[in-house]
Amino acid sequence: MKSIAVFCGSRPGASALYMEEARAMGRKLAESGIELVYGGAAVGLMGAVADGALEAGGRAIGVLPQFLQDREIAHRGLTELIVVDSMHERKQRMAELADGFAALPGGPGTMEEYFEIFTWGQLGLHGKPCGLLNVGGYFDPLLAMFERMEQEGFMQPQHRGMVLADGSPDGLLEQMLAYEPPAVKTYLTPGRT
Repeated sequence: MKSIAVFCGSRPGASALYMEEARAMGRKLAESGIELVYGGAAVGLMGAVADGALEAGGRAIGVLPQFLQDREIAHRGLTELIVVDSMHERKQRMAELADGFAALPGGPGTMEEYFEIFTWGQLGLHGKPCGLLNVGGYFDPLLAMFERMEQEGFMQPQHRGMVLADGSPDGLLEQMLAYEPPAVKTYLTPGRT
């Protein structure tokens, strides 16, 4: 695995632990020789993960829409900053650049990015791992929801197995490196044309 795209908050969150673990995730990627691909901002957890990677001698590639570049939130010390026209183009470019995806704590934007890329994996559009860095149990309610989806018949067990989560960057990266994608989902039933 050469690169991981990280989705995370543009705010620091209520606990200092979020910023600490975002920086630790960036460091872990750099120490493992894995390039960081992320949203390109200097603020919140986004800035912390990039700072962690850069401080550890790693590469950090930011992908930022022009309208956010105009608001002057771009990280100025990145290895490379790619400015795109839209949020859709940002996600597509990040997906092309990354060999895996990790979500750290964040808000609706982080969740939207994670769910889109996770769904693409479930549909077989890619076979890349999708992880959750469960800092301080932040994603526990989401993990419980995934369990509920499976219990209620809205998620197949093999797709529930695609949900990788750990409370530490080391543990999450270990799972991501060992990931094997499930067979592609089909809607066809035997005997049906």
